[in-house]
Amino acid sequence: MSTFQSLPGFREFYPEECAARNALFTAWRGAARRQGFVEYDAPVLEPLELFTEKSGEEIRAQLFEFVDKGGRPVALRPEMTPSLARLVAAKAGSLRKPVKWFSIGEQFRYEKPQKGRLRSFYQFNADILGEPGPGADAECIALLVDALLSCGLKKNEFEVRVCDRRFWQFVLQHFGIPEDKISSMLPIIDKWERDRPESIEEKLAHCLGGDTFWAKSTRDNIQGVFDRAKSGDSPDVANWAQVASSGAIDTFGELWARLRSLGIRDFVKFDPRIVRGLAYYTGFSFEAFQVGGTARALAGGGRYDNLLQKLGGVDLPAVGFAIGDVTVTDLLQELKRPLGEVDKPDVYLVIGGEKERGPALALAAHLRAAGLAVDYPLKDEKFGKQFKAADQCGARLAVILGPDEVARGEVKIKHMKSGGESTVVNDDSLVQKLRQHLV
Repeated sequence: MSTFQSLPGFREFYPEECAARNALFTAWRGAARRQGFVEYDAPVLEPLELFTEKSGEEIRAQLFEFVDKGGRPVALRPEMTPSLARLVAAKAGSLRKPVKWFSIGEQFRYEKPQKGRLRSFYQFNADILGEPGPGADAECIALLVDALLSCGLKKNEFEVRVCDRRFWQFVLQHFGIPEDKISSMLPIIDKWERDRPESIEEKLAHCLGGDTFWAKSTRDNIQGVFDRAKSGDSPDVANWAQVASSGAIDTFGELWARLRSLGIRDFVKFDPRIVRGLAYYTGFSFEAFQVGGTARALAGGGRYDNLLQKLGGVDLPAVGFAIGDVTVTDLLQELKRPLGEVDKPDVYLVIGGEKERGPALALAAHLRAAGLAVDYPLKDEKFGKQFKAADQCGARLAVILGPDEVARGEVKIKHMKSGGESTVVNDDSLVQKLRQHLV
C-alpha cells in the first residue's frame, strides 16, 4: 500500500501547528483592528490576466496556472494586491475614502522551496487607498510595527528601513544619469548588496549603452551614497539636500514627524538600500528586518499610486505592505517564543454508565450553549480511564455524573490540577458555579 505525502513546498498543520498559525493570525487581526483597518477576502483562483497585467508575462514562471473546464486561463493567486485592485475598482464610487483594508490569506508561488520560502504560504496584507500624503505611509508603518510586536517580537529585535524612489531619481539625476535610464537602474540598486561589484558594473554598463567607464564611476557614486548612510547621515541631515530636491526632503520630514507623534520613530531608520525593484512602486518603500541573527527580511511594502489605474481603471493613490507567515514563524521558533496552544476543554464530563449518559449529554448541550468548551467519552469507560482522558486533553475541570449524583440531582466538580473536589446541585446556577471554578 502506497503512502501519500504532501507536495513539495506545502505544509500540513497538525493541531499544534494550527494553533500557532491561528495565534499569529489573531495577533495580526488585533493589530489591524486597533489601527482602524477592516478585513476583506478574495478568491484564491483568479483570471491569469490579472497577474500578467501587473507583473508581465514573466510572472507565469512563478504561477500555478492552468486552463479550467470552461476554457479560461486561471492561476492560484501569488499575492493579494491585484485582487484588491479589482475589488476596489468594482465599487470605487461607493467606498468611503480612504479605504483601509487588510486580509490574511493563502498565496501560491511555483518556486524552489527553501528556508523561509515555500510554495504555499499565508500573508497579512494591509493597504490604504485614496490618500496621497505621507500620513497614509506613516499609518501603514505604524500597523507594521504593531503587527510585529503583537506576534511576540520585541523592540530591539526588528527595525523598519525606509527610502523613497524619488530620492534615487534625484540622486541619479545629480550623478548625470538620463531620466529615461533611471527606472532600469533601480532594480540593480535594490539587489546591490547581494550582487558582485563586477556584475553590478556589467549591469550598469548595459543600462548606459555599454559605457564601462561611466558604469564604474556610477557604481562608485552609488556606493558612496550607501557609505554615507552607514555613517549616520539621513534625509534629516541638510547636506542630503545637495542630491535630492527640497520636496523629497520635506516629504521625509513630514513622515518622520508623524512617526514620532505615533511613538514609533525609534523603530524606523532611513536606508537607501530599500528601493523595492518592482516598477510599480512610486514613492516611499519600506521593509522590516530582524536585528541581529540572520538579519532576515520580515515584511515589505511601499507606495504604488498608479497600479489601480493600470489594473482597474480607477485613479486612486495607494500604499500597503505584506508580512509572510513562514519567515515570522521561523523566527519566533528560533527565539523560543510561545506561538499559541491547542484549544483545551473547560470541562470533561465523567459519566458513570449507560444510564447516566442521557443526563450527561443533556448537561453537555446545556454547558456548550452557555459558551463552555465541553468534552466527554463517546463510549462507556471505567472512571480511571475517563480521568486519564480528562488529564490528557488538558481539561481544567472534571464534572462527574455517577449513579448517586444523578439520583440526587447533583454533580461533583474536580479540579484536575489541584485534585480538589466539591459537590453542587445540578440546577440553573451550575454554569455560574463552573465559571467561578474556572477563574
